[in-house]
Amino acid sequence: MSKKGRVLVAMSGGIDSTVTAMMLHEQGYEIVGITMKTWDYATSGGAKKETGCCSLDSINDARQIAVEKGFHHFIVDIRNEFGDYVIDNFVEEYIAGRTPNPCILCNTHIKWSALLRRADAMDCEFIATGHYAKIKRANNRNFISKGVDPRKDQSYVLWGLSQECMSRTMFPLADYTKDEIRQMSFDWGYEALSKKPESYEICFVPDNDYRGFLKRRVPELEAAVKGGTFVNSQGELLGTHDGYPFYTIGQRKGLGGGFKTPKYVTEIIPSTNTVVLGESDDLLKNAMYVKDINFQKHSSFDPNKEYVTMVRYNDRGTLSTVEPDGDNGMKVNFLANVRGIAPGQSAVVYDGEDVVAGGIIIKK
Repeated sequence: MSKKGRVLVAMSGGIDSTVTAMMLHEQGYEIVGITMKTWDYATSGGAKKETGCCSLDSINDARQIAVEKGFHHFIVDIRNEFGDYVIDNFVEEYIAGRTPNPCILCNTHIKWSALLRRADAMDCEFIATGHYAKIKRANNRNFISKGVDPRKDQSYVLWGLSQECMSRTMFPLADYTKDEIRQMSFDWGYEALSKKPESYEICFVPDNDYRGFLKRRVPELEAAVKGGTFVNSQGELLGTHDGYPFYTIGQRKGLGGGFKTPKYVTEIIPSTNTVVLGESDDLLKNAMYVKDINFQKHSSFDPNKEYVTMVRYNDRGTLSTVEPDGDNGMKVNFLANVRGIAPGQSAVVYDGEDVVAGGIIIKK
């Protein structure tokens, strides 16, 4: 074994995870590559060709790099554990009128657990991924901090990681920009890899049509919810819609015509199959409630401190104060109005660049 240690690297076949493996290999770590098969897109009935981390091409790309660099590579099928938890939650959240973030749920409950189990089985001290974020350690605590590339920072999606997970995780790309990683790949002789496009889709919805996915996953859903009502904030009828699960907070397009001014989805009421429409300013809120808090940098909030809270990925964040609310919950009070807060999405509280805590938005 290398004096530096043995590292299990999650390899999707994309540029970030591939450069992660090659970087650690050059630094003298003993590398074991692992590609996790989370989803078989052919079973969803989508129209788009399977792409991304679960495709055969991506798996072959990851394996080829391992062969060329001379380290072991394994493919692990976790479709059952992934599907039962992540996909079922995805469907249940939309049926409950909320907007889920399955990537965060996967990171928190599936991906890291699967990696650590395999790392233990293969005598790997650490795991590594191609995320653009940092792991810091201070005052006997581990916590996520923002990566140097603001366009690629992924600290928001890692708020759910436990202290144990972070203690054994490495993010080699933390101090690099995406452009630098592409150049590094090119300089190593992997020109095609350096030009590989980004993948932004949910892995099990690569055509980005979550409505179509819901209809295929729950065939009886469309008929059950069709013919719901659009109302305004006073409850006055504005029209009918295709079913409340097919709308999200802040949505403007796809609402049909006939409105004198642009309308936005401001509230979803599953019990009556009602979607409330309003004006742009109706999306502005100054407070929200959050559940399932996971603390990272600190074990509690300072009631006298102002934090920055993000309510979605790539949100710039807003100054706020935070107070405990019930069992493992918090109320966030914003110092300026925030637009489009959506129950089901994640709220992440920062102290400067560092993640203090995160949780799931339950109401606004």
